[in-house]
Amino acid sequence: MSSGAHLKEKYKGKTVGVCVSGGLDSKTVCKKLVEDGLKVLAFSGDLGQPDEDDIQNVAKRMATCGVETVIVDLKNEMAEGCFDIVQAQARYDGGYWNTTGIGRFVTCFGLVRAMQEKGVGVLAHGATGRGNDQMRFERYTNVLAPEMEVFAPWRDASLLTEFPGRTEMVSYLGTFGIEAFVGPAKKYSTDANLAGLSHEAEDLESIETSMLIVEAEMGVWPKDAPDAIENVVLDFEKGRCVAINGTKMTALEVMVEANKVGGRCGLGMSHALENRIIGTKSRGVYEAPGMELLGCSLQFLYHAVLDRRSTNLFQSLSKTVSDQVYDGRWFDPCTRASMLAITELTKTATGKVTVGCYKGNVFFQSLQGVAQSLYNEADSSMEASDGLNPVSSQGYAEVQSVEARSMAAAGQINGVSPLGVPGAKAEETTAASPSKKARKSK
Repeated sequence: MSSGAHLKEKYKGKTVGVCVSGGLDSKTVCKKLVEDGLKVLAFSGDLGQPDEDDIQNVAKRMATCGVETVIVDLKNEMAEGCFDIVQAQARYDGGYWNTTGIGRFVTCFGLVRAMQEKGVGVLAHGATGRGNDQMRFERYTNVLAPEMEVFAPWRDASLLTEFPGRTEMVSYLGTFGIEAFVGPAKKYSTDANLAGLSHEAEDLESIETSMLIVEAEMGVWPKDAPDAIENVVLDFEKGRCVAINGTKMTALEVMVEANKVGGRCGLGMSHALENRIIGTKSRGVYEAPGMELLGCSLQFLYHAVLDRRSTNLFQSLSKTVSDQVYDGRWFDPCTRASMLAITELTKTATGKVTVGCYKGNVFFQSLQGVAQSLYNEADSSMEASDGLNPVSSQGYAEVQSVEARSMAAAGQINGVSPLGVPGAKAEETTAASPSKKARKSK
């Protein structure tokens, strides 16, 4: 059975909604489905992509394939998603700010909702069968619209046989007079949204290739940033940035401005050999200048308001949220509970943070107006002050010594490094421990 025949039979009477970018893959899939006799609608999300001058161009490019494209404005939702990740400090492997992970839950939420309004019964996406996005699109569709089917063209054996590469796609579209070209060989591919850019594949697949082959698009590499520190003042309320350099802003405005500032200072360039959902590793080079500026600045504020146990809990929750976002599980109960706890822990994170941005670095300058700061200069001073009385620490030290002496007397501590002393024999590592008989005689 041909690819067209089996797809037409499988999705007979249903509208297929295709998530598109307007590129070669999108055109090929949509035209193929149309020619196979299926009713097709295209959908694209406006995520504030810095590499797309006019999102409406996507609809124009897709029109050549005989399909209508619904553009869904998701810039505000994307900005709020960025704020959630910054508040949770949810970095993934290599310090990656989960920019693609954020984009996927925002995209799926917005496009699935739009598809439901248009009566779509099947969501089709262009993710490959080797990456993360196939799992993200699948899971988000299943949890947001369990009645909606999911079609992954690039997991379909017949389509993979018909279109093994870009040349075959161009040739196919050319038979219908649709403009398409292979273009010059690319060094890597790029996925973009308001949070940042993800560069991967092609030349970057070799770990013998430097990350420096990537041309920064949201700013500059640190070496090309200005030779002077740029001071930036950020106002936070309950862990969310509300103003930059004294100007009140919406979340979207904050992200746009933070990307500009961070970009020109060379912030947020990172590299990762990350652990994919499906168990393989992939290599990526990432740009996230605004996320880096906001995230580092907020972390300085967290240092002032979180006690040690709250910090430990926060770090655990942060790791959970990071993994959940990466795995396509933003809407899961585990993520919701973790974010509720993070919101509670960070509700005291209000104040003014001044940082210095210089060639890829974010330096602490000052904290002001942090009403619920736990830092007390008098208590921590090395000079005479009205803070903690040093004499009172004697009692605490004596209480601590009870446990320490008991552990030593019990032979649980012998003064040897946990990893042992190189070359020492087992009996030598226990020689310092007093025997039970010796302890009883005391």
